[in-house]
Amino acid sequence: MTTVNILSGGAAQGLVRGLTAAFKAQTGLGIDGEFGAVGLMADKLRAGTPADLVILTQALLAKLAEENLVIPSSVADVGRVETALAVRNRDPKVTAKTEADLREVLRGADAIFVPDIKASTAGQHVAKVLDQLGIAYEVASRLKIFPNGATAMRELAASTAQRPIGCTQATEIIATDGISLSGLLPPGCELVTMYTAGVTARAVHPAEAAALIALLTGADRKELRQRMGFTG
Repeated sequence: MTTVNILSGGAAQGLVRGLTAAFKAQTGLGIDGEFGAVGLMADKLRAGTPADLVILTQALLAKLAEENLVIPSSVADVGRVETALAVRNRDPKVTAKTEADLREVLRGADAIFVPDIKASTAGQHVAKVLDQLGIAYEVASRLKIFPNGATAMRELAASTAQRPIGCTQATEIIATDGISLSGLLPPGCELVTMYTAGVTARAVHPAEAAALIALLTGADRKELRQRMGFTG
């Protein structure tokens, strides 16, 4: 089957999966590609990895457009995603309404599952928050770092730790079986990221890529976006 190829942040994986059937019915094409840390996906595009469209942070899309790797007129916002806490379905939910709450929640976990703390949006933020809370050194040995949020959340679901917790973007938590979104990060520690899509300058299927962006951003898909964890 002919496919449209995507390079995307993991935050959009559940949404794209939810639109696969509608896209095939509309265009006759399937969807293929990679989902991972946004920095790595951007670097793959720069290195020449074939892709018809990218779904990354708004800031990264702007840079790629400046580098003539994305067609500026094709760029459209998909929605905002909050960074949140996750627990296994069988564990009690935790809430962190203040920075002090969050500090105690993280201190109480014997394993903290997070995405790449250098290349992923959520992972970078987790590292920043741990420093901000003054517990980065204290919990360093408990950090379980994976290439992207989706992998980190699957590993959380399978964890045999006594009190594990996860922190990544809400969309990746919602899309993972076996875990639940426990709560958002408190004021002062929150992160809300706008995700944006664009057709690449080297797209083999630019018209179909634009059609997929229209599906991702269309008003008639607002309920699906919200169900998958996007806001705005």
